[in-house]
Amino acid sequence: MTANIRVKICGLRTPAEVEAVAAAGAAYAGFVFFPKSPRHLSIAEARNAALSAPVGLCKVALTVDADDAALEAILADVPIDMLQLHGHESPERVAEVRQRFGLPVMKAVGVADESDLAPLMDYALAADQLLIDAKPPRGADLPGGNGLAFDWRLVAQRRWLKPWMLAGGLSPENVAEAIRLTNARQVDVSSGVESAPGIKDAHKIAAFTRAALRRDQGVPILR
Repeated sequence: MTANIRVKICGLRTPAEVEAVAAAGAAYAGFVFFPKSPRHLSIAEARNAALSAPVGLCKVALTVDADDAALEAILADVPIDMLQLHGHESPERVAEVRQRFGLPVMKAVGVADESDLAPLMDYALAADQLLIDAKPPRGADLPGGNGLAFDWRLVAQRRWLKPWMLAGGLSPENVAEAIRLTNARQVDVSSGVESAPGIKDAHKIAAFTRAALRRDQGVPILR
């Protein structure tokens, strides 16, 4: 029996990119609200892109240490289904955002070595989902989307209280191996499907999703 893998393509900026994600069969479309990122978009741009999403494609707003006013401004105009907190938000802040805004919350946690896994237990109690990403290098401007991977063996076959998503350095070429090694059921990609920083490539999106879903391989993944 093949596994039900769910794919998230993050950092979308245009209706055409959203349509490419939907056509490829991904489950999540991510929009970045972080000015330092080349994938950042305005609320008006995000609304235009999000409105092109078909029913069933989960629209995710990625923010970094955003306050309530910033989140309210996004949600007032953009039809978002899930919030992704990708900064230094505490478990208490995650729970507060979840309660205040009434949307599912995904918390991103950076991992470089085994000591970084401990906070995942606390975040699992506060969030609806976890996103396990590569920890950014010291001094990096971006908390994610750097195209870096971590040692996947650190999370191989692990389970937490909530669903989790693997991110960090994934590409059409390595995502199948990452899934096989970690037994992840959800994967996230941004820079790995771009032709240039902030510019998504529809062919790479399709190739990544095919590889993740094993559509062109016919290889069963054991649960």
